[in-house]
Amino acid sequence: MDGMLRKDAWQRSVAILPHKTRANGGQTLLNSGTIGLPAPSAGIIPFKFQLIHPTNHPMQRRIFFRNMLVSGIPLIALPVLSCQSPGGSAAKASADPLPEIDELTVVKIQEMVAKGQLTYLALTRHYLKQIAAVDKAGPTLNAVIETNPDAENLARQLDEERKAGHLRGPLHGIPILIKDNIDTADQMQTTAGSLALAGHHASRDAYLLGALREAGVILLGKTNLSEWANFRSTRSISGWSSRGGQTRNPYVLDRNPCGSSSGSAVAVSANLCMLAIGTETDGSIACPASMNGVVGIKPTVGLVSRSGIIPISSTQDTAGPMARTVTDAALLLSFLAKPDPKDAKCDPSVPPTGDYTRFLKSDGLKGKRIGIEKSYLHHHEGVDAILRQAISQLEAAGAVLVEVEFMDKTAEYGKEELIRMKYEFRQGLNDYLASAGAGVKSLADVIRFNRENEAAAMPWFKQEILEASEQMRGLDNPEYLAANRKINELKEFIDKLLQASQLDALCGPASGTAWCTDPVNGDFWTGYGAYTPAAILGYPSITVPMGLVRGLPIGLSFFGKSFSEPALLAMAYAYEQHSNNRVKPNFLPTLKS
Repeated sequence: MDGMLRKDAWQRSVAILPHKTRANGGQTLLNSGTIGLPAPSAGIIPFKFQLIHPTNHPMQRRIFFRNMLVSGIPLIALPVLSCQSPGGSAAKASADPLPEIDELTVVKIQEMVAKGQLTYLALTRHYLKQIAAVDKAGPTLNAVIETNPDAENLARQLDEERKAGHLRGPLHGIPILIKDNIDTADQMQTTAGSLALAGHHASRDAYLLGALREAGVILLGKTNLSEWANFRSTRSISGWSSRGGQTRNPYVLDRNPCGSSSGSAVAVSANLCMLAIGTETDGSIACPASMNGVVGIKPTVGLVSRSGIIPISSTQDTAGPMARTVTDAALLLSFLAKPDPKDAKCDPSVPPTGDYTRFLKSDGLKGKRIGIEKSYLHHHEGVDAILRQAISQLEAAGAVLVEVEFMDKTAEYGKEELIRMKYEFRQGLNDYLASAGAGVKSLADVIRFNRENEAAAMPWFKQEILEASEQMRGLDNPEYLAANRKINELKEFIDKLLQASQLDALCGPASGTAWCTDPVNGDFWTGYGAYTPAAILGYPSITVPMGLVRGLPIGLSFFGKSFSEPALLAMAYAYEQHSNNRVKPNFLPTLKS
């Protein structure tokens, strides 16, 4: 990756204006429409397309497999380049009748409801209006791919339950958004952002939604994502999907939100919902959390069910909470962490933890030994400054920081990680599509659909990773088995490092600053990625706002061994309370030089 962006790069988003027909048992199929490409001065340049459905049926995840990582070269911080966008001060976001609820926590909202100052219906309507004013107009963040037509009715029902004296729990009546690769058995589609799945309605909820619906959450809608969770092309654009277009960073609109859980992070940061759910294979929760100034928890693989989530890797995939505070993220995790007998990674021998908020203590860093990646201490002057500040804050809260090195070693396993994911993606996606009831029945069908509808499905980049994955055959293949054996060496290294240095966790910056969104050249990785070992090994990580560099957020990631969420939450919460780095976004159009 040469990483060079043209100085006159402009923000491009893709809006699909569909002409729909009913077919295939009543499903809505996207057959034709117009793609509008915003140009620097010419407004919207439309061109028509016609989707051609394959004849044999009825109709980077933010992993960035960075060339540096795959080739074994250590990740480095690259300079942040400016990009050009329509000028002016902060983009206007139309005010809503309840602006005072911005940045409030779940506990505070429930207090307001208890005092009669707010209803769940009013709260839900507020967020729907905010989505209309901020996501679809004004700054046009494009974080929400679809709102739930049933949201207001759900809110009315939960208001009535509370009036009748029935309070389901702390999430009763709380509006949340979920990523568009999570099945919902309602009026909303589940598409992973792909036009190949447009019109697909799941027949049952993803397993993780069961406990959430019982808890009384209001499913407000679904969020946009990097298409196929960023596992489509080596030149992909994080936050872009053929169905949803380009999601924008709420701090500086011509900057990228990272991915693949782009919409979930942006929606939380911009106060379009109370909470959101993302998914991660490698960095898809941590990186968007970092670049959008929110908290993201990537749980231990197996703690949260993956049943009913469009997969990439059975070894690394997980869903996790995204919120504006550690407390709210821990609260949501408490309801996500439910054992699923159908998920092979859910270990029934691990006792349920219950309420994760009970581990949140302001002195959670006292006496903790935390290893910090040595190579990240002198990378980029802006990041260096806030990292030094974070170290001082951690030490002031009682932590002992130990300089260690683990990222160079991690970079040695990028090739094996990609091999593993390609094998598991083909197997997992074929299994999902075989029973999903969608128009496409296999990865091969998806590839064919994209080729036959190239103008609409692949206007900016192609599908090399999909095509490479289709060539993989069987999880008993010697190449796949060898890759897994090789990755076990990294586990041994990380575990030994933690033990030998008597460390409670490892940490480092989750990302560099957000790059300019560039659909021509794709993503421009600006370095760091301290969450990567946890992603590869299935270990938990928690990312918390660390500060701003020229108005762009960066997060600090903590990670530890499997099922160390209680300890990590205690540390992350204490750091949050001692630093208070979360800053509400202002929707700046661009950074001025």
